[in-house]
Amino acid sequence: MLAEFVGQKAWTTLREIGLTEYESQAYLYLLGAGATTARQISENSDVPYSKIYEVLNSLEKKGWIETRSGRPKRYYPKPPVEALEATRLQLEDTMKAWHTSVLEELQPLYDKREIREKPDVWILQGEFDAIAKLKEVSGNARNELMVALPPLTGPLLTAILPVFANVVSSSVKLLVMVSTDQGAALKYLSGMGEVRVRGNMFGGGVIADGREALLILGEKKPSLIIWSDHLGLVKFAKDYFQHLWNTAEST
Repeated sequence: MLAEFVGQKAWTTLREIGLTEYESQAYLYLLGAGATTARQISENSDVPYSKIYEVLNSLEKKGWIETRSGRPKRYYPKPPVEALEATRLQLEDTMKAWHTSVLEELQPLYDKREIREKPDVWILQGEFDAIAKLKEVSGNARNELMVALPPLTGPLLTAILPVFANVVSSSVKLLVMVSTDQGAALKYLSGMGEVRVRGNMFGGGVIADGREALLILGEKKPSLIIWSDHLGLVKFAKDYFQHLWNTAEST
């Protein structure tokens, strides 16, 4: 039986996709046997005969097998790639239904009761804390990292710049805005992502995927460093960055 030669990873994948143990056993048997009857599937896949029709009907509904009419009816597997695509489409439909239900039924309950999230805001102290948190936020980015780089002290700038090289190597989209007097930083960052220049900035920071932000305020040496994943604050920071970005000069 083919199932005996399939690795644990394949078994685990089928279960994660949503197939039950019996469904996985039946499908793997069919991959090796081709079109066959329910009784043969039951006898060779260790699926109890009392359960076999329930299992096969479920596999057909999920898009993993098809039936061929006759006496007796025969079942055959769909190609795994085709079956997986069917599962993906079903999940997308399910997600759309969940989204509609949450948006139309649950969100109004939240808004009506005026429930408010507890803001998560940290005030950081010193350059070392700023560097450590900047590395963490940058590492959390999966899609996009927005960076506003004001004039900074030499040690802080030296510690920060290599962080962005790691971001670029991870295929994260990098948008960097530097002040006009940041010639060294501009030269280092050229080619890493999209870089723009504008007049001196009082402060700067980074925004990762529109989910969390690290704001650095002050000139040369940070006077206030704020980290937050509060949705409202992060949105404000992102909108402000976008405003500055739209009026900055391309390099």
